[in-house]
Amino acid sequence: MRLADHARVAGVGLRARPLRSSLSALGIAIGVAAIVAVLGLSSSSQAGLLAEIDRLGTNLLTASTGRTLTGEDAELPAAAPARVSRVEAVEQVADTGAIGSAKVYRSPLIPVANTNALQVRAVSLNLPPVVATSVAQGRWLNPATATQPVAVLGSLAAERLGIARVHPGQRVWLGGQWFYVAGILRPATLAPEIDASVLIGYPAARRYFTHAPPTTIYVRSDTSRVRQVQELLARAVNPESPNEVDVSRPSAALTARAAASGAFNSLFLGLGAVALVVGAVGVANIMIISVLERRSEIGLRRALGATRGQIRTQFLAEAIVLALLGGTAGVAAGVLATIGYATAKQWDVIVPAQAWAGGIAAAVLIGAVAGLLPAIRAARMSPTEALRTV
Repeated sequence: MRLADHARVAGVGLRARPLRSSLSALGIAIGVAAIVAVLGLSSSSQAGLLAEIDRLGTNLLTASTGRTLTGEDAELPAAAPARVSRVEAVEQVADTGAIGSAKVYRSPLIPVANTNALQVRAVSLNLPPVVATSVAQGRWLNPATATQPVAVLGSLAAERLGIARVHPGQRVWLGGQWFYVAGILRPATLAPEIDASVLIGYPAARRYFTHAPPTTIYVRSDTSRVRQVQELLARAVNPESPNEVDVSRPSAALTARAAASGAFNSLFLGLGAVALVVGAVGVANIMIISVLERRSEIGLRRALGATRGQIRTQFLAEAIVLALLGGTAGVAAGVLATIGYATAKQWDVIVPAQAWAGGIAAAVLIGAVAGLLPAIRAARMSPTEALRTV
């Protein structure tokens, strides 16, 4: 018998019991769909995050306050931003200064303890382009409003304060007095601390809170020389104590997060493997029952001259075709799930070849393993014993 003949005979055996065959293939389909969807969504999400990082720029560095040798909070020199701007290959410099003594509330009637984990920061006026954000509503600070009780809210700060839009006269209770809200920023992916902050100008900070040294300096450098600038940044910020300066590259942290997200894939891949095992048990079960129910067919075929190898191949082919159908359906379901979710998140749709090819290969392998014992059992059945049931 040719391969096409074996496939045709296997198809006849499965079509004779469509409901049982469909339920057995369902376990394989669920397992393969889970594996394809997990790998597809993981690849798509990582591609989306890396594309977002590339869009925001990988040349942003931050220098923030570290710890002194005695374990106390260090303080950056006031001249640090100007000094950093003179470093070769540095293109833009912005800075913020956290004002720990000032808290912000929607009104003075809010309990003092309900701070919503918001910070007040004095900022340089060129901050938004440096950290790759912009104003979603209202206006950013200018040289005039930076000297007055005027604030701009980070995206998360606005949400926690319950301010969805900016309207004339909108105010917040900041540091024991009213500050007018000029605008709300879009999320700053590379500087999440900005999202949970209320931002005021340095002149206003010095006027109303007396002391506001820089605590974080944001540096945009030549993309091809980021590593060099990163090595020099601590000494440029604080030449006397560079060990008290923490230097980081936000895009590197996001890239590491994209890689770390793959660690969760093992859990879901494990669940997919469990579903495949359950599907394999189902295939083995249906094939064993099929051998018992079809003893008359086996005896008749043997009496007409079919060899043990042909009987074994018939039932093994049925198991493989059953698993292959389930694997194909699972791959289709996994790809559709990936396309739907990735499109909703506006990611590029990526389904790795090893996901769908591996899913089908695993299905075929499982079908072969699950169908091997029933096939051998069918081949060993003697014609006379099988024909007794006719």
